[in-house]
Amino acid sequence: MLEQLAEKTHVLPGSELREMIRNARQRTLDLTRDLEDSLLEVPQLEIVNPFRWEMGHVAFFYDVFVLQLLGRKEPVISGGNELYDSFEVAHDTRWTLPLPSRTKTLEYMKRVEGLVLEGMDTHPDPQRTYLYLLSVMHEDMHGEAFIQMRQALGYPTPHHVASPGVGVPGEGPFPGDAEIPGGTIHVGSTPDMPFVFDNEKWTHPINVDPFRIARAPVTNAEFKAFIEDDGYGRRELWSHQGWLWRNHSGEEHPVFWRKGGGGWEARHFDQWNPLKPHTPVCHINWYEAEAFCRWAGRRLPTETEWELAAGGSVTAKMPNFPWGNEPPSEERANLDSSRLGPVDVGAFPLGDSGFGCRQMIGNVWEWTVSPFYPYPGYVVDFPYREYSAPWFGYPKVLKGGAWPTRSRLIRKTYRNFFLPERTDVVAGFRTCAL
Repeated sequence: MLEQLAEKTHVLPGSELREMIRNARQRTLDLTRDLEDSLLEVPQLEIVNPFRWEMGHVAFFYDVFVLQLLGRKEPVISGGNELYDSFEVAHDTRWTLPLPSRTKTLEYMKRVEGLVLEGMDTHPDPQRTYLYLLSVMHEDMHGEAFIQMRQALGYPTPHHVASPGVGVPGEGPFPGDAEIPGGTIHVGSTPDMPFVFDNEKWTHPINVDPFRIARAPVTNAEFKAFIEDDGYGRRELWSHQGWLWRNHSGEEHPVFWRKGGGGWEARHFDQWNPLKPHTPVCHINWYEAEAFCRWAGRRLPTETEWELAAGGSVTAKMPNFPWGNEPPSEERANLDSSRLGPVDVGAFPLGDSGFGCRQMIGNVWEWTVSPFYPYPGYVVDFPYREYSAPWFGYPKVLKGGAWPTRSRLIRKTYRNFFLPERTDVVAGFRTCAL
């Protein structure tokens, strides 16, 4: 399996990989350092993990997928599998485990990081490069999960991670549709990309009919109109499964909204603020997005349509990002927690796709109508075998990344996936004309 990876992976210098590993670990520490020990003890909820478990798990991943795959005979911590293996340890069981103390957990994280960096060559081969990158991307995903957990639990804003003085280029709404021509496009990743996940493999042709897609995600103001037209109370707007979720949850508006004396407010971490009309509606699940679309006489895009709109042209090889192949920058996309929240949908005109669609990278993840299935010819040739295969068929695909997503992780072809009832994800949506 590692030999197969070597054929597809670009070699990166050890200095660059070291910096990535240190940076990912620093982000993890920054997202937990300010929390008192009492805040690390969280209620047993389906959408969170115990903080100490999550911290140990990211270290355990390096232990298994770097140190042990590259030759270490014994795990760094005895019994690590029984504590931190996410597919061996059931979610609800994690609250009853004999987890090490905060101090011991930090010591484990530090020891694993030191062993990984100590064993790194100046010029790692493709196999090692892939495993280092896999582990960094995995920690980046858990960094985003830490932010989601802090939001869900009403914890303070994680102030350590913002870039000071970062402005926002552009503001306000961005209405209207983009006209997307039909044709045959190639969806998925190509072997020349520096790193891909198994569910992105490989590029394949799909024919797409012409369609119209919103130039920006649905805003708070637009979603407020749906609520105030009794959108949550009208059975005809909801699918069968969506209505079951609606009745079970009892929701009458987005999970972090409330109606105050001065109007609607939204909770951002531990602070309630007046609703910002032109930021994208956020922490919306797939059922809520589906109901809004039915109310508005619109629909969600398919994953293929979304990728075409983000690619900006009907060509055999579309660019990796809406603006081209250059990596994301602070002028093009809201990523890396640099602004610690979503911004207006009119921001970042430099990030537009060739079709004029804005913010298809960053700000909020975007639900698509598509279930999460493998691409044609999918095979399990991935060290982290449980990453995709156990989930096929159940979740819905999300695209584009959100403000807490690391810029080195995201690209047009990246496929996120969550169950349709999840409201903790930093997710919104854009719509298509019927």
